[in-house]
Parts: sequence; structure tokens; C-alpha cells
Amino acid sequence: MAERIAVYPGTFDPITNGHVDIIRRALRICDRLIVAVAENIGKTPLFTLDERLALVEHELRIVNGANDGGQAQVKVFGNLLMHFAEQNDAVMIIRGLRAVSDFDYEFQMAGMNARLNPDVEMVYLMASEQQQFIASRLVKEIASLGGDIESFVPPNTATALRAKFS
Repeated sequence: MAERIAVYPGTFDPITNGHVDIIRRALRICDRLIVAVAENIGKTPLFTLDERLALVEHELRIVNGANDGGQAQVKVFGNLLMHFAEQNDAVMIIRGLRAVSDFDYEFQMAGMNARLNPDVEMVYLMASEQQQFIASRLVKEIASLGGDIESFVPPNTATALRAKFS
């Protein structure tokens, strides 16, 4: 049987506990997971690409150490997601859903992606109950105002956020 490679794309600005939860759960359904950090030229992230990669890599070392299934790795992408999936022999794209508003956007993207490559399946994981409300945008806002972000992001990310806003 061929290796089931999945791609979990995002900006990860910054990586949150919600992202880590999706990564852990995605590893149960694939042999290898590529966490694809988007360059996102159209956005202005708080963290540089190198900083986002380092934060994701740190969390993947922890996840991979505790995981007895597939392994996760991080890669950068700046092209079409479906082209990136093809280049990496991925058979599925993993996406997390938190709310109905996420579904509306993802539904539209799923249709477009299916036209670009119908052989790559879109797989949606509902956010865990404890993670449903976490959004990177909100975490950055709380951190910028000196709020407690410890329950929203991994410890290494919390340290990096505090440093950005100190």
C-alpha cells in the first residue's frame, strides 16, 4: 500500500494549541504529515517566515517524540496548494474547522481545489471542544495588550509572543 501523505497548510502566525491538536489528530489518519507553512506574500505576519518555521519545528519535535504513528515534518510553500500537494505526493489536505464561518470558506476552497486536482482529498477535522475559539489573530491581539495567552499557545510560542510585544 502506498504511503498516505497529508498536507496541513497554514500561515501558523503563530502556531496555537488548536494547530497542535489538529496535527496530533491528523497523524492518526496518515502515514506522514507535512505541515506546510505559507509564505503568504499577501499578508503581513507578525513573525517572519524563519520564526514561524522555527516555532512549528519546535512543536513537531515534541509531537514526533510522543507519536507512535506517522511522523510530521515542516516545509514552506508559496505556490498553489494543489501544486504543492502534487510535488510532495500528498493524497489529502488536512484542514481544521472551528465554526460555521470556517465551513463557508472551506466549502468554496474545496470546490476549487477539486477542480485543480480531483485526486487529492480534502479532509476536515473539527476543532476539539477546548480549542474551538482559538484563532492566531485573537491570540496576537491578547498578547499585544499584555493578556494571558498561556492556555492558547504552546509554551515556546508564548515566550516568542511576549518577546515580540515587550
